[in-house]
Amino acid sequence: MPEEKDNIWAMEHRHSVRRYTEEPLSPAEVEALSLAIARANDASGLALRLVTDEPRAFDSLLAHYGKFQNVRNYVVVAGPKGRDLQELAGYFGEKIVLLATRLGLGSCWVGGTFRRRSVAGQVAPGHKLACVIALGHGAEPGRPHRSKSIEELSNTHGLVMPDWFQHGMQAAALAPTALNQQHFLFTLGRDRQTVTAQSTGGPMSMIDLGIAELHFELASGHAVSGSAPARATGPAAPASRTR
Repeated sequence: MPEEKDNIWAMEHRHSVRRYTEEPLSPAEVEALSLAIARANDASGLALRLVTDEPRAFDSLLAHYGKFQNVRNYVVVAGPKGRDLQELAGYFGEKIVLLATRLGLGSCWVGGTFRRRSVAGQVAPGHKLACVIALGHGAEPGRPHRSKSIEELSNTHGLVMPDWFQHGMQAAALAPTALNQQHFLFTLGRDRQTVTAQSTGGPMSMIDLGIAELHFELASGHAVSGSAPARATGPAAPASRTR
């Protein structure tokens, strides 16, 4: 299966998992995740880091309140302080989440229900922690959540949605967001080619925006103009696709 279809499959099948088995990540899984993280860091300037077999970050009352169990592996999502950090964290962190899904692993974006002191040592001086991504072999598959309609999440200026834009919005609607709030809006330009996206506010909304932007780009083949990932990686757009 080509990588493009792999990613579409992963978006459709990824659901947040909070309970994990004690099975460790295999050497092959660690290698694949580590390679993807290195590529994401090179492209973004972030400092994502895979931490394995480390239970302390999620061994707290706060984590148990968040219904996390047996979390021993996670990705630290951090980077240089700045206005683009959270959006980049969402975009490039979701690349790791989709890979984890393709590897058969469960995952969950986590903004606050973990022990920050245990994670702080993984963050370089001058960098800021955006969030962590719990991952591992799920004890349960996770459940889908209701999504807003693509019409609620987009503005087309009254124009009929091109097929590629519709495919992108369907993927963006599948993006995980804090509290399932989906506080983002994609706008189709009057030229029917340019796409912009913005947060409409809320906790972790800029991370959520980055996640949704990645989903949109992977499914549509069109880049989101003016986004933090576009600024970080340059003007090149994803290859166009027809569906």
